[in-house]
Amino acid sequence: MSDGNGPEPEVSQSISENADRPAPAISVLIVNYTAGPDLAPAVRALAAQSCADFEAIVVDNASSDDSLAAARSAVAGDARFVFKQADANLGFAAGNNLAATMARGTWLALLNPDAVPARDWLDQLIAGAKRHPDTVMFGSTQVDVAAPERLDGAGDHYLAIGLPWRGGYGWPLAFLPAEGEVFSPCAAAALIRADVFRAAAGFDERFFCYVEDVDLAFRLRLQGHRCIQVPSAIVRHVGGASAGKGSAFARRYGTRNLIWCFVKCMPPPLFWPLLSLHLLALLFLFARALANGVARPVWGGIVAALSDMRPIWASRRALQRERRVSSRRIAASLTWNPIVYARRMPRVLGPVGKTEHREGE
Repeated sequence: MSDGNGPEPEVSQSISENADRPAPAISVLIVNYTAGPDLAPAVRALAAQSCADFEAIVVDNASSDDSLAAARSAVAGDARFVFKQADANLGFAAGNNLAATMARGTWLALLNPDAVPARDWLDQLIAGAKRHPDTVMFGSTQVDVAAPERLDGAGDHYLAIGLPWRGGYGWPLAFLPAEGEVFSPCAAAALIRADVFRAAAGFDERFFCYVEDVDLAFRLRLQGHRCIQVPSAIVRHVGGASAGKGSAFARRYGTRNLIWCFVKCMPPPLFWPLLSLHLLALLFLFARALANGVARPVWGGIVAALSDMRPIWASRRALQRERRVSSRRIAASLTWNPIVYARRMPRVLGPVGKTEHREGE
């Protein structure tokens, strides 16, 4: 990832030394950017996992604080941890892709720098993977650090008109759904098979951050894959450690990226009938932002999405040519009731079972 004009980013643990060790089952990927005091507790909790068969790769996106130094100190002497410092802010998507190039595990566990996993988090995810051997994506239960009796999220869902949301956000923990299928894992705490991640070319780096996890899951669904939410895999999540909840940055990139995701991934038999509703949804988002005095970044996101639409449309054409499942199957994975979206309801798409056989058109 070097631009060729300077030294390679610093790596505290030699990659060659790490390669001499047996490959672990899991590579935990953390992308840090000025996470403040949140990163050190996250890596300490990783070091204390009941599952010891992992490596942790922390990519620091040129943070301006001492979060990386504090994290190094927190796990000093633990050879399972590798720290790589980039010379610029690569973004969440490219940062994880970079970490994945260094990963040796069969599974990639994605963890936000402000997410503190329970001691058995990795064990619970791997147990879920064993229960569902044909599934390649698994999500975690995210609990709100500030209100431990409430959910921060229980898997991501996708309203058919192009609006993703974190299921159960803000709901009482008592409403946590049973294990089941969701549209996408939230990348704040997720497990994905490494070979599948690489075959999909990882996250779309054009997204930089926000919605890149939903975009990846959508692309994998077009190939016939699915995601299972594992309720017993728990992390305590702060949220917004780098960009801030509801910041102008988050609104701009979130708006741009949800447009790109819809345009790229929605199959033609669904895309064209839903396009007008997607445009109405954008109008609604802008009107709501205008009423709340935050319209400028939302409008900026819409303009940015349209300005760079040509390469996104080219990606759409390639994705749809390679699609391996029917539009009906994709439609079944979407949420069609806008009330469910508006209330951020916790839900699963259906009972768990064996992965369906891939369908042709």
